[in-house]
Amino acid sequence: MKRTILFAVIAIACILGARAQKFALVDMEYILKNVPAYEMANEQLNQLSQRWQKEVEAVGTEAQNMYQNFLADKVFLTDEQVKAREQEIVAKEKEATELRYKYFGPEGELYKKRQSLLKPVQDDVYNAIKKVAEERGYQAIFDRASSSDIIYASPRIDVSNEVLAKLGYSN
Repeated sequence: MKRTILFAVIAIACILGARAQKFALVDMEYILKNVPAYEMANEQLNQLSQRWQKEVEAVGTEAQNMYQNFLADKVFLTDEQVKAREQEIVAKEKEATELRYKYFGPEGELYKKRQSLLKPVQDDVYNAIKKVAEERGYQAIFDRASSSDIIYASPRIDVSNEVLAKLGYSN
């Protein structure tokens, strides 16, 4: 009997505890699509990326052309000229690799530019989400866009439009 009562009390406490927790969802893709600063930053990054990619490809193409010319001329070259041309080709290929790393590497220019352009917008969105959570008493707000675990969620718990309103963009 005591075990049954104890079990019932624990079950009720767990249920009440679970009900006391409030949570909500946001759709970060939706929010960011409706923030003009984010869209402009993304467009700027895409343009930079394309320009840098063309630059890297130009150096790579130059190295490829040097190699093709070398193969065509190889029979007419002395051993010293062959070694010199091979070194030039290797240097050009190394230049292309270094340029690619400089622009697109883990600490490259694109990464730095992305940080400088997108981080302020992401911080503003985070702060707006935090304000909504504090005002409405949510213990957690989940991103439905990045979570593949959420199969269904009621639209009533989606606070994306409230976050946009906090940012000054009403939908």
